[in-house]
Amino acid sequence: MATLTPDMLIAAYCQGIFPMAGDDGAIHWYDPHPRAIIPLDAFHVPRRLARTVRQGRFAVRTDTSFRAVMQACAEPAQGRETTWISAQMIDAYAALHQMGMAHSVEVWRDERLIGGLYGVAIRGLFAGESMFSRERDASKVALVHLVERLQRGGFVLLDSQFLGSPHLLQFGLIEIPRQEYRRRLARALQVEASWGSVP
Repeated sequence: MATLTPDMLIAAYCQGIFPMAGDDGAIHWYDPHPRAIIPLDAFHVPRRLARTVRQGRFAVRTDTSFRAVMQACAEPAQGRETTWISAQMIDAYAALHQMGMAHSVEVWRDERLIGGLYGVAIRGLFAGESMFSRERDASKVALVHLVERLQRGGFVLLDSQFLGSPHLLQFGLIEIPRQEYRRRLARALQVEASWGSVP
């Protein structure tokens, strides 16, 4: 079984492909049709969530606990007793993070990590990988912060891969054909975007 490496991940994302681990830990590659994306120019924040963000009940940071976010995303949850995020994947993405090409958004309360997300940034593409929440709205607050950062940084494509969580529809998530995704990906890879500095 080939070891997952940062170079392998970069090459895959540039072709519209991403990995998930099977129950046996083996890496499988996916290129879904249709593909789920969140258009950055049509992102919608529901009114109640916007109020929560304005209230500032949570502290939001980026790239301070990348591995911890991945590990939290890999934890079993109700309705999901197994995970597609293997230890090998955590190591590979953590190495990609060290290269400045994978990022986390973390939501904290009283110095406790209660929500967040992570993904891969290559030029104008941000591929959202997974998110978790230990308190109501924590992962949604992370998503709002992510989109604001992507918009400021000049990103043009936010890949959500699958329509896995119906709650993402409220933010404007849409599904597009594989070929349309590849066209948008090709354009995104021509764009110079910047994640920016912490936080």
